[in-house]
Amino acid sequence: MAGNQVEHVEELGKYITIAKQQITWEQVIKKSRFIVNIARVSNEEEAKQFIDSISLTHRKATHNVWAYLLGDRNEIQRYSDNGEPAGTAGVPMLEVLKNNAIRDVAVVVTRYFGGIKLGAGGLVRAYAGTVVGGVEASGLIERIQRHEVRLQIAYKQFDPLKYWLGQNDYQVLDTAYATDVTLTVAVADSEMTAFKQAVTDEMAGQVQIVVGDINWYEIPYTNKVHAKTETLK
Repeated sequence: MAGNQVEHVEELGKYITIAKQQITWEQVIKKSRFIVNIARVSNEEEAKQFIDSISLTHRKATHNVWAYLLGDRNEIQRYSDNGEPAGTAGVPMLEVLKNNAIRDVAVVVTRYFGGIKLGAGGLVRAYAGTVVGGVEASGLIERIQRHEVRLQIAYKQFDPLKYWLGQNDYQVLDTAYATDVTLTVAVADSEMTAFKQAVTDEMAGQVQIVVGDINWYEIPYTNKVHAKTETLK
């Protein structure tokens, strides 16, 4: 079976984002309260609406600093320091998203000033660290676009095919038992030709392959989130 391997290649239609649709997290640093709200967004209008909503909720706060990152290649990047010294708040927040490859999110960090100034370095660490805390509280997922592919086989081929799929990192989404067995798996468009050929060879041609529509799938993403910015390497 080792001879019929499918090479997995990088493609568009996949990205990292927060696991929850929206998350709120907070910490206190030298008596200042920092509250982060992060939400998944699909376009700039949604990002602006989310920022406006949080800013309205915390309209009495000292600052509502925000950033958002959108697009397959991070085409849309916006931020605001909202009254904090230039480069100490919005930029570090945006850099946390970029450096952790997190996109299609909007972030607002609300600060209620506690009377102790943090200095430029302290502000960078506070805003970047608060975003990291929120992301860690949510967790991350990788969203990927895949075809649903149905593989219809005889019962005697079920175990060999299931084993082969596992060896090649294809998750079985569904198994239907009737006259034959039908397994449903998710396959990238860029891998489809190689996948079909490999399955056909593995099953000696005794498999019916039906390629379905493309859907989005979410899988856990376990890389550690870091707070590195241009200021804090």
